[in-house]
Amino acid sequence: MMRILLAVLLLAAASGARAQEAVDLELVFAADGSGSIDDDELALQRAGYAAALAHPTILSAIRGGFHQKIAVAFMEWAAPDSQAVIVDWTLIRDDASAKAFGERLVSAPRAVWGSNSISNAIDFAAAMITANAYEGVRKVIDVSGDGPQRNGKPLELVRQMTIAKGITINALVVVSEGGGYPGPRGEPLTEHYANDVIGGMGAFMTTARSREEFADAILRKLLLEVADARPTGRIADAASGCQAECDAPEYRQTNKKIQRITE
Repeated sequence: MMRILLAVLLLAAASGARAQEAVDLELVFAADGSGSIDDDELALQRAGYAAALAHPTILSAIRGGFHQKIAVAFMEWAAPDSQAVIVDWTLIRDDASAKAFGERLVSAPRAVWGSNSISNAIDFAAAMITANAYEGVRKVIDVSGDGPQRNGKPLELVRQMTIAKGITINALVVVSEGGGYPGPRGEPLTEHYANDVIGGMGAFMTTARSREEFADAILRKLLLEVADARPTGRIADAASGCQAECDAPEYRQTNKKIQRITE
């Protein structure tokens, strides 16, 4: 009897593991909600993400994937102990699902406060990917921010642990007028994000020179993330540049696909 019960439990566990829904991409938007972002800027930021996700170009790119659907969640971050899921995991496959996600996003109250802990934000977002109900061909954390890592867990350790889980980290850096905040070693903020934040196969960084450029920068960045077909995580580290994988047929095919969509 015990053997039968054990077999049933094992079968149930295996069935549960198989129950994850297949998608082309698991994507966490990890947006800066720290004290450097006022309420108007936060609203503008959220509106930019909502508009980008529902843009016809993005929806066309989603329909061009093998599964024709992606799983998306939106979280905001600030101090080491201040992260919040603003919109939980949602299946995006058409205009209706994208707009519904955006409506929930722009209407949610502010939920995080404090200074910048990019490391804790990445760690939180990685846990969201690990625990969700989807199995993506690709897994990406999309970090946006206007300031550097200030406190929290060691950034390089979290970065490497995240990449090891098969997750790529991309970034959108908002550079304020006059150059914005410097990195932790006094370097330009863009250099800090390029060297210390992004990582994994196909990782990249984009820049918005003002809040007004933010929506366009999100759209361009999201298009690249949805249209890319390469694996994510620890295959080629962004800091080492484009390695042998860049000569692979799937890489060249992805570049052509992105070029067609953006023309």
